[in-house]
Amino acid sequence: MNPAEAPIALGADHGGEALKQQLAGMLKAAGYQVTDFGTHGTASVDYPDFAHPVCAAVESGAARFGVLVCGSGIGMCISANRHAGIRAAVLHHSTDARLTRAHNNANVACFGARLTGVELAEEALKVFLATEYEGGRHDRRLSKLSP
Repeated sequence: MNPAEAPIALGADHGGEALKQQLAGMLKAAGYQVTDFGTHGTASVDYPDFAHPVCAAVESGAARFGVLVCGSGIGMCISANRHAGIRAAVLHHSTDARLTRAHNNANVACFGARLTGVELAEEALKVFLATEYEGGRHDRRLSKLSP
């Protein structure tokens, strides 16, 4: 995938800000256009306030993918999956990343800053962005996710 064709929206709460900044730096160095929806500090904030604008950017097409980071990744993932056009998954390693893109056509990667180190998160995100959706038998399954 050409990075110029895949803008990335990022968001984090206070627990994920440092990892978000690391991932943003990696993405920018690789040539991706990055939109950072915050937070930009360590003061306590509410994760849905950052998940929702990232997901809105992905749903509208302003971003091809979203990346969300909180302490565990779980709160961000739950918030993201409240959006009809979002398929978010918490990633711990590159196998999660490959399978969630190939089989689930995920468009938002969630990370737990307290559970996943920078190197593992960077590798998982690289694989997530590089993996294409397989379609085929997975299309039938994904169609069952919509009410």
